[in-house]
Amino acid sequence: MDIEKIKEILKNKKREPLDIEIYHAVLLPLINIDGELHLIYELRAKHMKSQPGEVSFPGGRVEVEENFREAAVRETYEEIGVKKENIKVIGELDYLTSTGNFILYPYVGEIVNTKLEDLKLNPDEVEKIFTVPLSFFCKNEPEIYEIKYEPNFKDNFPFHKIQNGKKYNWRNMKYPVYFFEYEGNIIWGLTAKITNNFIQYIMKNMK
Repeated sequence: MDIEKIKEILKNKKREPLDIEIYHAVLLPLINIDGELHLIYELRAKHMKSQPGEVSFPGGRVEVEENFREAAVRETYEEIGVKKENIKVIGELDYLTSTGNFILYPYVGEIVNTKLEDLKLNPDEVEKIFTVPLSFFCKNEPEIYEIKYEPNFKDNFPFHKIQNGKKYNWRNMKYPVYFFEYEGNIIWGLTAKITNNFIQYIMKNMK
């Protein structure tokens, strides 16, 4: 192995996050209702294995030979029935990584030529949908609570191979958890964090 070969190998290398096993994308669907912009949320079906009964944006795993944007649009169609031609992606937001070894890319999309009452929800995934006006989020800060993750070792962890062994000063991870409540609907976790990121970015750049 020589330096010229290494240069050639690295020349077109694109950076990717390490240890990511699952790739997700979601859409923040914006719809105009009586002259005011709303975000559409879905309540996940209670029989689902993952996050049953929780509020989320439409989205899911990125499939083979599909990019993040395409996945967000496809999942929106499959879950809440918005036709693909009526989803106008207008931007992307900051992406998230999680302790679950996954990465999530949020997109903002304008929903056009669509009435909420005409949408056909997928009962396998969605119990109901509801909307929240953007003005609500502009006037109401989220509640934020902090949780802390500490290392949890298996019995065979080789402490004898590291300096100070079991007394090693491990870093504990602190993680903020966001909550919004609107008309009895609890929007929390990553969905609330993405919502707040979107609202704060828009408000900051409108000044």
